[in-house]
Amino acid sequence: MTLPPLVCLVGPTAVGKTEAALRLAERLDGEIVSADSRLLYRGMDIGTAKSSPEERRRVLHHLVDVAELDETWSMAQVRSAVLQCAGEITARNHLPLLVGGTGQYVRAILEGWEPPRAHDPKIRERLEALAGSAGEQALHARLREVDPGSADRIDARNVRRVVRALEVFEVTGEPASGQRHRHPPSYRILTLGLTLPRAVLYDRIDARIDSMLAQGWVDEVRRLLARGFDPGLPAFSAIGYPQIVEVVQGRRSLEDAVKDIRRRTRVLVRRQANWFKAEDPSIRWYENTSDAVDRMEAEIRRWREATAG
Repeated sequence: MTLPPLVCLVGPTAVGKTEAALRLAERLDGEIVSADSRLLYRGMDIGTAKSSPEERRRVLHHLVDVAELDETWSMAQVRSAVLQCAGEITARNHLPLLVGGTGQYVRAILEGWEPPRAHDPKIRERLEALAGSAGEQALHARLREVDPGSADRIDARNVRRVVRALEVFEVTGEPASGQRHRHPPSYRILTLGLTLPRAVLYDRIDARIDSMLAQGWVDEVRRLLARGFDPGLPAFSAIGYPQIVEVVQGRRSLEDAVKDIRRRTRVLVRRQANWFKAEDPSIRWYENTSDAVDRMEAEIRRWREATAG
């Protein structure tokens, strides 16, 4: 039996994935499934460049605004939710469009990563206490000693995931990065990449940050803190939010925060390039020119016809 189709659209932040996905979904009778780790959270709208209510009325979106900031979603939970959504979309005879810039999530979904299941609450508590006393950088340095593969993938600020990788190592005696099992999803998959010259992308990033601030990003963070959310929550580790928190708390000037956000976003772009490499034969790349959506639509239609069985 022919497997159902799943189209994935990847690319760096600010490259234009949102608008491209909307137009493709409208033309191809599709629905959008987010593979972005921060779009899950309600209230984090401006600083995540979340699709607007109007855009979500144009095309049905999934896994957007499904959690509070103090809820924790593991990569395995996201993968399970994505596949459930894709199955429901397929059952409606619509095309699931997986869209995201969180490289690890996309790879986990498409390649079927199954994380190690080793757990020990006492070890986890000890590691969390160590993070609090010695600091996140010290904890990450420990991870690099025992599991450099995981250390390369996990940002030091993501303490929850650093702790999890160390927990797996201490329970099993083996690096978590070497314990992945792969069970690819039961779909035929086409992955399209959207790209722009780096200088153009950086200009778009700067313009988007300015737009976010004009839309009220600082007030958004102020409202979230006023609701009692701890700025140390993993959700707040999204680029820009820690810097804006410091502005709201009076510990940093907005000008300095903006410089840091721009710098960190450029680092993110380079990191995303490592997840989605230009030479990766599984990704078909398109520069985001005026006819990019037309060309991607034609590619998808040819691919669906050729692989329909």
